Amino acid sequence: MTLLVACGLTREARIFAGAGVVAVAGGGDVARLEAGLEAAIAAGGVTAILSGGIAGALDPALRPGDVVIGTLFSRESGSSEQQGQAFAALDSRFRGRTAEIFPNAHFGCIVGSDTIVATLAQKRALYAATGALAVDMESHIAARVAARHALPFAILRTISDGADHVLPPAALVGMKPDGGMALGAVLASLARHPAQLPALIRTGCDAGRAFSALERAWTSVEI
Repeated sequence: MTLLVACGLTREARIFAGAGVVAVAGGGDVARLEAGLEAAIAAGGVTAILSGGIAGALDPALRPGDVVIGTLFSRESGSSEQQGQAFAALDSRFRGRTAEIFPNAHFGCIVGSDTIVATLAQKRALYAATGALAVDMESHIAARVAARHALPFAILRTISDGADHVLPPAALVGMKPDGGMALGAVLASLARHPAQLPALIRTGCDAGRAFSALERAWTSVEI
């Protein structure tokens, strides 16, 4: 039995990787992530798919480090039945201990986006249109693959940037196509626009909280 985890960053993938888990980092590339997930399924043994990693908050109540569990937004996904199915998919994997493992988690819908949602206007518009708790760049791809293969699917994310936080330009170029960190591109952006340094420092601190929360949450899981 293998849990397939869809991530964006290699740092996220390293947190999830372990016995009974295959983690695929897409690096923000839709085609790359989908191909990687399909290859893992073709290898055999996959019994469920989890979209895991960090996410941006849309709900103003969420703060960096908060845990969000749910299913992908659709016009029907806000129903109690759909939310129950998402919880059941996770609860089955965690041996009926989801509520115990994540006592302070926020349960609801997460929306996927092919591009980074960086500005206040973008976040507010997406929240108004969907009511989703958070946004990431992998969940819609992972959900599509899960549906194609009739596999249980759920989302486990920790909040990196709040709904009130504008991501600086350097943060938007910080991911390599393989999911690694593009330090050179970040430094080049900072050199061009040094005034973004305070926002970049805040972004880094908030991301650190999200990664720490993700690691704490995952290491508490007995798979």
